[in-house]
Amino acid sequence: MGALDEISDYVSDIFSSAKKRRKRKPMQTVEIKVKMDCDGCERKVKNSVSSMKGVKSVNVDRKQSRVTVSGNIEPNKVLNKVKSTGKRAEFWPYVPYNLVAYPYVAGAYDKKAPAGYVKNVAQALPSPSTMNYHENYTSMFSDENPHACSIM
Repeated sequence: MGALDEISDYVSDIFSSAKKRRKRKPMQTVEIKVKMDCDGCERKVKNSVSSMKGVKSVNVDRKQSRVTVSGNIEPNKVLNKVKSTGKRAEFWPYVPYNLVAYPYVAGAYDKKAPAGYVKNVAQALPSPSTMNYHENYTSMFSDENPHACSIM
């Protein structure tokens, strides 16, 4: 029986190595900014992207100049496919206004951005010393603080 087991393992290894298993791409959503002026531009972009392998859905919003593609795809390949139509394209550079701590910081506010969106830029964070100001005030007026009376 040992010889038969070895032979069956050998044969199964040969057949499994013949079928090269490719790693499946994860499900992703890619948002791209594309300037589209007419229905023809919209249709051209939508048809080129929807013909790609792994694309599940394509949503084109001409008013926002936005194309949203979902599926098992690579973002750079989608961007290159949109660029091959002759349109200038880039990854969607905007984030919703309410997700940004300082929406009017230099470089974040863009007049060309759709309503409710600002550019996705690095935000200036408040200094760590100002973040703990609540602790400082509460300890100033604490009974456990021996210097609390000097403040009053």
